[in-house]
Amino acid sequence: MIDAEAPPPAETSPEGLTSAQVAERVARGEVNDVPARSSRSARDIVRANVFTRFNAIIGTLFVIIMVFGAPQDGLFGLVIVANTAIGIIQELRAKKTLDALAVVGEAKPRVRRDGRTTDVTPRELVLDDVCAIGAGEQIVVDGVVVEADGLELDESLLTGESDPVHKHPGDPVMSGSFVAAGNGAFRATKVGRDAYAARLAEEASRFTLTRSELRSGLDVILKYVTWLMVPVGILLLVSQLRSNKGDFSGAMTGMVAGVVTMVPEGLMLLTSVAFAVGVVRLGRKQCLVQELPAIEGLARVDVVCLDKTGTLTEGGMDVGEVRTLAPDLPVKEALGALGTSDPRPNASLQAIIDAHPAPEGDGWRVTGVEPFSSARKWSGATFAGEGSWLLGAPDVLLPQGDPVLRDVDELGAQGLRVLLLAKADGPLGDRAAEHATPAALVVLEQRLRPDAADTLRYFASQAVAAKVISGDNALSVGAVAGKLGLAGAEHPVDARTLPEDRAELAQELDDNTVFGRVTPQQKRAMVAALQSKEHTVAMTGDGVNDVLALKDADIGVAMGSGSAASRSVAQIVLLDNKFATLPAVVAEGRRVIGNIERVANLFLSKTVYALLLSLLTGVASLPFPFLPRHLTLIGTLTIGTPAFFLALGPNTERARPGFVPRVLRFAVPAGVVAAGTTFLTYWLARLNHGSSLEQDRTAATITLFMVAMWILAIVARPYAWWKLVLIAAMGGGYLLAMFVPFLSDFFALYPDDLPNWGIAVGIGLAGMGVLEFGWHLSGWVRRRHPAAVSWQAGADSAKTGAKEKAEEKA
Repeated sequence: MIDAEAPPPAETSPEGLTSAQVAERVARGEVNDVPARSSRSARDIVRANVFTRFNAIIGTLFVIIMVFGAPQDGLFGLVIVANTAIGIIQELRAKKTLDALAVVGEAKPRVRRDGRTTDVTPRELVLDDVCAIGAGEQIVVDGVVVEADGLELDESLLTGESDPVHKHPGDPVMSGSFVAAGNGAFRATKVGRDAYAARLAEEASRFTLTRSELRSGLDVILKYVTWLMVPVGILLLVSQLRSNKGDFSGAMTGMVAGVVTMVPEGLMLLTSVAFAVGVVRLGRKQCLVQELPAIEGLARVDVVCLDKTGTLTEGGMDVGEVRTLAPDLPVKEALGALGTSDPRPNASLQAIIDAHPAPEGDGWRVTGVEPFSSARKWSGATFAGEGSWLLGAPDVLLPQGDPVLRDVDELGAQGLRVLLLAKADGPLGDRAAEHATPAALVVLEQRLRPDAADTLRYFASQAVAAKVISGDNALSVGAVAGKLGLAGAEHPVDARTLPEDRAELAQELDDNTVFGRVTPQQKRAMVAALQSKEHTVAMTGDGVNDVLALKDADIGVAMGSGSAASRSVAQIVLLDNKFATLPAVVAEGRRVIGNIERVANLFLSKTVYALLLSLLTGVASLPFPFLPRHLTLIGTLTIGTPAFFLALGPNTERARPGFVPRVLRFAVPAGVVAAGTTFLTYWLARLNHGSSLEQDRTAATITLFMVAMWILAIVARPYAWWKLVLIAAMGGGYLLAMFVPFLSDFFALYPDDLPNWGIAVGIGLAGMGVLEFGWHLSGWVRRRHPAAVSWQAGADSAKTGAKEKAEEKA
């Protein structure tokens, strides 16, 4: 990296450096030493997924049970392995794809050294290297032009401005731009981290995880559970030592059985599974999700900031109209012939080539060419039998005050580019335009993505506001957005007039839709202003100028063909560059959020009843009513297995904030009912002195299973055939565990005490009745007071159920 205190580098010859000069600069550290980085390292990925609060809690309890209990009571420890593996594998998969993209997209600069032009890697460039550039090549470091032959640079990745910029010797060039037309050479004046694009990328290089309300909510719950585990664990251990007459191993097993059930371990795993399945589904649509929670984030988005270039428009242009000014001249043939005169056509000429094929006949054989010059702003060609023709800027080729210029101004105000085709009266030369006859106006329009209009309509139907934020001319951006049917496009705003105050800027963003001439710093400020008004913001982009805004947005969406810097900071990369993939991401996120919230009711109900059972058992100084394997069985049949299928089923319910309060409103009453009925069964069974502890525990297991199954039945509503089959299969599984000898021995279930049976089933039925009454009561309250939030958060509306069934059939 260059020392900021070092003197400015000496001027070098356009022929480039010698090997000795290169060696000197390498020794001084004046090299392009920007590290190649497309994502966070494998070590960071493993560390982030292994060292979590959840793994620490479950891991500690697993070690305790392995030391003091039976191996079959430690089955819950497998969740750590599965949960961690899913997160690591998915992120490493995304990293591999991104690294491959970075290598494929890496520019190969051509430098002049020792009188020869050679290809080098970007990291082999040194200060003062002279780099040869041609059409389509990327500028990888900052520099100054030393040669220019019709040189035009596309700086849209840096500025958002789609119009090529003409360059002359002495003009600066910035890394991240591309050669749009012509050729030339430039001398490197800033390399490494001093280069413009590198400074932007370095500012955005700190890896930040997507905020996930699901994950955050679960972390909050887990934090409180952690705090409660210590006093509850101590209480349980003391009570178990007293009730087990000093049997420390038995007391530790009872304590772990109560504490581990408080941890919603399966919910953490299921959240990862649901996210991972969503990632796979989106991967089939050529959408790379770098972080698991990103699909949830986009489902919660209510504002999407779109960059025009590369998002709403494709590369290249189209001929929208040809207005003939001289009907007697062969306009179409001349346009087709001009296309054959330039071996390296720019975007404007390529659009003409696409619209008008080359004419046949020797009369259109090229005999002379005048390349485009930014000084004269036109190009031309002479043909064997048709004379000379010019194509360029109307205000140059037409005299001032010509009435045709009024049409040109009107078209320009609509964001269209206009070229004039003229027939020269004499030979080509600098003065050819002075004696030219106007033949036609060629109206060029930017090429719109065919799927952009449908995607904007989708967002509008989902109440997601779309804001077009571009560095291009505001009128041009407004014209593009208007053609796509975006509401508010008729009032584009020039960002140079926007206030700097965040509150005032946020109001302008709320009131308007289309913004032009936006700088990279303003894009970032716009994202922050929207977030200050509690909006969840998604930002799309493909250029270096989008990097900081992509990083600050709640969700960054980059195009696969965009810059490596934008791909590395975005959470979602559209590998096929299709803007139309975004609705699929939103829908997948909604499926994940809706289903995880549904099954969270199951898991947190278990947390509540485990906590209450632990407290009741500790206060009553009774042996804990379950072994860990009992709770593993009940959790698997009433929560784990059904939750897996429920989490992956269809769900189109709109994402809503307030995940934790809604879930608790369901889980707390359900958990209280489950804990109360179970403890009542266990306490009455203990009063039956003719039964053993194993039989009393079996009775408690029966009651808890019945109540937990009814919680599942409520959460699964509205019913579909597969849900009914699932519930029936779980009930059958429990009966097998009860009455198949080797299974009943494995799970320590002994259903041979009839009095206990009667107590367990009777109280279980009563608990199911209480749950059903509560569900109907909450529905009645919801119908009478629509604004009220029901504790029946696990049940969906009939409309959602109809959509689910329609999706299942599809």
